[in-house]
Amino acid sequence: MLRVAKTTINWGSTPIKLVAKIEEKSPTLRFFSTGHQRWQYSRGNGSTTVRFESNKKITPLGWFLLLAPVSTFGLGCWQVKRKAWKEQLIKDLELQTQMPPVPLPADFSELSAMEYRLVSVRGKFLHDKEMLMGPRSFIRPDGGETAGGLFSQRDTGNGYLVITPFKLADRDEIILINRGWVSRKHVKPETRISGQIDTEVELTGVVRMGESRPQFSPDHKGGIFLYRDLPKMCALTGASPIILDATYESSIPNGPIGGQTRVTLRNEHLSYLLTWFSLSAITSYLWYRQIVKRIPF
Repeated sequence: MLRVAKTTINWGSTPIKLVAKIEEKSPTLRFFSTGHQRWQYSRGNGSTTVRFESNKKITPLGWFLLLAPVSTFGLGCWQVKRKAWKEQLIKDLELQTQMPPVPLPADFSELSAMEYRLVSVRGKFLHDKEMLMGPRSFIRPDGGETAGGLFSQRDTGNGYLVITPFKLADRDEIILINRGWVSRKHVKPETRISGQIDTEVELTGVVRMGESRPQFSPDHKGGIFLYRDLPKMCALTGASPIILDATYESSIPNGPIGGQTRVTLRNEHLSYLLTWFSLSAITSYLWYRQIVKRIPF
């Protein structure tokens, strides 16, 4: 036997019409939801019951998904600290380049912990084994740089760094000295003869380390290097794997211009922290919309 029952209930100011078809069958139970409410529909034994219950609690899965905005926010805060640390480290390294020079250590292995420190040396240049590194822009004494680069065609503003073996006066060792910058039209030694001195000189230089090959960088050509490739430079000249950047004050008249040291440390923490905070904001909004408000897209 099939019976039809109709009724209307008010939910807030909204009337809801319920229609139930009743028949003699074993009890059944169904669930459906609207908004924040969970409705329960049971049928059987000649009666029908419709009721609803609140379902505003956040499930364990919802709490687990909260890890996404919380974790990305924490990573953003960590990058803020890393950015401050890196900026302070760069300042400390720049300060080291202004400290009084110290003698070159007898044990060259100590130099691995002295990058950007000033050291004083005395000896003679071996100009016949001179090398070039570049192209490079020129760093003025005030710290500013002129425009320069691999594809620039101007002589004013870009050129090369002159790397020359240096025979130490107080020991039987040869090191490398980055004498400084020359323009393209003064790359050849004969264009700067008066700066190619053969007498013993004393100079101050900044300790530098070798560089790894940059990605997609082409091979070196002859005595022209694109980066500080110490193993190849030393194999070509017979020098020890030590290189110093001559200071501006150590420049020789009509020779390369010293003071071409760049304090180069990657500092991309600003982009990192913006990325993490943006992800935190987006995932927070999605979590609130989907888990708390249950608003479908």
